[in-house]
Amino acid sequence: MDAPHEAFPLPEGCDEGYVVANGVRLHYVAAGSGPLAILLHGFPEFWYSWRYQLPALAAIRRVVVLDTRGYNLSDKPTGGYDLATLTADVRAVIEALGERQADVVGHDWGGLIAWTFAMREPDYLRRLVVLNAPHPATLTREWRHPGQFRRSAYVGFFQLRGVAENSITRDNYSQLWRTFRAADRGRAWLTDEDIQRFVDAMARPGAVTASLSYYRQLLRHGAEALSPARVITAPALLLWGELDPYLGPWMADGLEPWAPNLRVRRFSTAGHWLNQQMPEAVNDELLAFLGKTEG
Repeated sequence: MDAPHEAFPLPEGCDEGYVVANGVRLHYVAAGSGPLAILLHGFPEFWYSWRYQLPALAAIRRVVVLDTRGYNLSDKPTGGYDLATLTADVRAVIEALGERQADVVGHDWGGLIAWTFAMREPDYLRRLVVLNAPHPATLTREWRHPGQFRRSAYVGFFQLRGVAENSITRDNYSQLWRTFRAADRGRAWLTDEDIQRFVDAMARPGAVTASLSYYRQLLRHGAEALSPARVITAPALLLWGELDPYLGPWMADGLEPWAPNLRVRRFSTAGHWLNQQMPEAVNDELLAFLGKTEG
């Protein structure tokens, strides 16, 4: 295993490395021991978005936070950004780490991968936690909801090859700066240094196009990965910041038929970046849920 070259400081007690899984080399940051938990970030992030959860969960789990395919220090192949391949990446990581099952925790795009993984790979899943990411059934159901259609307009823009890349990289990634700073205008939980780390990770060669490929593949091949849509029987927890400007609170409604063992916890004063905005509350929920004994 090659030595990593992470430029960002790691949380105390964490280390990093690479794992080769499903034909790609994926960078990770890890801590703790015991049953495996895999954490999956969203767009436009990388492992750093889980910086507050890593030390907390290390008390009860072997926590592995991936840079998913195309992000930060992970490989950036030209293809493989469809949900079927992304969930196969997670399965292969579990196997490469010598485990048979894992708790899977995902936010935003990582949450959509986690939902899909729970349907496609139930034997590899112990418990599921999703933060501000819609179940694929509700994504399909609510896509044309007037309020959601407006919130999701950026997905259509991301389909424009070259145009979207130029928009993101223009003026030293000013669009990313505006996105993150708009989420925390008062600088209560997101510093300029934090934002710069997200920008630096996205500025790695190939990262912007790779991250946009998630959205491009979703519209072309998303239905293939979700057919047939299976009921998720594993214990599941959905944490939802209701001030999310991208995903309406209705996205967390009506999931009982698809996940009968799901509990939904809503946060009325939090937005999309829940795990960074309210880390202590999120950590309490994760520790209580993942620390439960079976049965």
